Amino acid sequence: MAVPRAGLYARVSTLDRQDPDMQLGELRALAERRGWKIAGEYVDHGYSGLDPLRPQRIHLLEAVFAGKLDVVAVWRLDRFGRSLADLVSVLEQIERAHIEFVSLREQLDFSTAAGRLQFHIISAFAQFEHDLISERVRAGLNAARARGAKLGRPKKPVDAAAILEDHVRGFSLRQIGRLHGISHSTVLQILHNQAGKKV
Repeated sequence: MAVPRAGLYARVSTLDRQDPDMQLGELRALAERRGWKIAGEYVDHGYSGLDPLRPQRIHLLEAVFAGKLDVVAVWRLDRFGRSLADLVSVLEQIERAHIEFVSLREQLDFSTAAGRLQFHIISAFAQFEHDLISERVRAGLNAARARGAKLGRPKKPVDAAAILEDHVRGFSLRQIGRLHGISHSTVLQILHNQAGKKV
């Protein structure tokens, strides 16, 4: 049986006083206990957990999807995910790739029934959080409408005469749309209105 290849992930932000070596030390010890071969150590220095473009996390996920890892191990969930929704989304991708995921401090382990149950609970909380936010947004929009506020983006002013001229010069609807920063369907509507007939 092949030895599982593990990717260890650690993160420290500019506000953290801790060193990533503490996280990595505990993860290396975990790998030794579990009989994993450490295939890579991915450490993001000076990045906030809210930063979606942490380069080492991206490299880790690339290794997952390239089939170079069998296990992803993190010291704690908040080191890995930038929000509950982000965490669940990434964990679902890892699970679909049939990769084990272990969070040392939370004792979350996809390979166990208890770990899978924990993941479903986390997913349920993420959905609950999403639904709450959606309800608040809808309530806010309804309240704004009741006050008579105009919602949505302000309409972009367009030069109908210039659009008609571009059409006469032979530009396609899509080309005109790109030139004026509007959709080709809007171009078509403007041309209908200007010409008073089907274009």
